[in-house]
Amino acid sequence: MDHRGEVREFLSTRRDRITPDQAGLPAYGGNRRVPGLRREEVALLSGVSVDYYTRLERGDLSGASDSVLGSLARALQLDDAETAHLFDLAHTANASPTASRTRKRVDGLRPSILRLLDAITDAPAMIRNNYFDYVAANRLGRALYSPVFAEPAPNSARFAFLNPVAPDFYVDWDKNTQELVATMRGEAGRNPYDKRLTDLVGELSTRSERFRTLWAAHNVRYHRSGIKRLHHPVVGDLELTYEAFELPADPGLTLSTYTAEPGGPSADALRVLASWAATAAPPAPTSQENTNSAAERTE
Repeated sequence: MDHRGEVREFLSTRRDRITPDQAGLPAYGGNRRVPGLRREEVALLSGVSVDYYTRLERGDLSGASDSVLGSLARALQLDDAETAHLFDLAHTANASPTASRTRKRVDGLRPSILRLLDAITDAPAMIRNNYFDYVAANRLGRALYSPVFAEPAPNSARFAFLNPVAPDFYVDWDKNTQELVATMRGEAGRNPYDKRLTDLVGELSTRSERFRTLWAAHNVRYHRSGIKRLHHPVVGDLELTYEAFELPADPGLTLSTYTAEPGGPSADALRVLASWAATAAPPAPTSQENTNSAAERTE
């Protein structure tokens, strides 16, 4: 990925969305040529010179201090995810070429993680890697996401943008795809030289106009909790609360769980789904099969 271009587009799109009124500035002149703040206004709010901010927005974050980055984040009203993304971009700009490409690789799932998945019996649970592959799931998780796991190599991004079933499966497909791309954008900021991730972005950009449009927006967000509404081919509509937990000992892996409001229709649907999974659905892979599959997909 073009790092300077990433910085330039991220800062300019953030600047465009903030109006002088939102920033607490007087809007002098009735003929503004930009939709949001001017560069000199961002410089004023950040406490830096116009020339220095212009250099930053042209893609050169090298040497930018944490205090400058913090001031810039406040001026552009960045949220936590966007601020972290800005710091990730600056870290890449200041790192040596060797350091910026160094990354610990997870070659498989530890047995204790697989035992944890097996121990979660009343809620769907899945693990994905930073390439958005689903590398393991408990039985109920595979049943809940059966349209995704029907693919030879289950991948949430490819399914969402390339599988024609996805808009029916995800009730809020528009919102879900926005969140997915914003999560991918953050991952790309942390690991800009990861060829496998770059290849995935390139593939989706080539094959999906929806992805290209969302990727060009440069939005970034955390995907840690929220409501997921699904239309399951067996049990119908479900509204579930998801929680995503990064696994600190296994960089790049995230555990996601899904629960329903007790006594509600989604809780009833989950019970029916569990019964279906135990009788009609294909058996979940054994722990060893899960370990091998994860190792193959993270190389």
